[in-house]
Amino acid sequence: MCCEQCSHESSCITTVPVFKGMNEMDILQLQKVTKSRRFQKGEFIFREGEHSETLFVVNEGLIKLTKISAEGKEQIIRLLFPGDFFGLFSLLKDEKHYSNAETLGPTIICSIEKKDFLKTMEKNAEMSFRFLLAVNDRLYEADESVGNLSLMEVEQRLARALLLFHDKLSKQNKTFMLPIKKKDLASLIGTTPESVSRKLLNFVSKNVIEIDNSRQVKILELDQLKVIAGIY
Repeated sequence: MCCEQCSHESSCITTVPVFKGMNEMDILQLQKVTKSRRFQKGEFIFREGEHSETLFVVNEGLIKLTKISAEGKEQIIRLLFPGDFFGLFSLLKDEKHYSNAETLGPTIICSIEKKDFLKTMEKNAEMSFRFLLAVNDRLYEADESVGNLSLMEVEQRLARALLLFHDKLSKQNKTFMLPIKKKDLASLIGTTPESVSRKLLNFVSKNVIEIDNSRQVKILELDQLKVIAGIY
């Protein structure tokens, strides 16, 4: 793990929704106890079974949270984008991490130790409330993800993944790079890489998306993709 210190503490505090609206004094205090580290592709912020008392924030890059089965198969639980925070389970319950957190490219992670984070929460009721709302949203997303895997067809799940990438990564012309390989995308939505390839080609044949050999995707019919995803 690379521990090069970076000067990204300020942007971590200002870009995470849960920290917005804090007064200037609280922001300055939080910045003083926020650290940042740069990671290279394939490095682990933490592994399943490890313990930490730290809140992590993605400043730049992309993180995948995974679990490994007894047979050694990797299951992607969640992707984390800039502005997302993680490590809550270990932070709040004083227990070991239930998953691995691995970088998918060059990444900058900010971190705040538990004692400093809770001290800030105690002094800022509004931030505490926003934090509870954010945790509630995370639980809702987890429940929805389980429901998607069990109730939705692969085509719907893939459409929702593309909409997520569009929301997080797209430029003004509605293009974005697939942030993960097809095998990882298959793991995320609970199918096979072959099925992902077939469904992507189906979307292309229907002129819903364009995709090139460099994995750049352009959404041609956003409303149609939402219909496929079951989002009206």
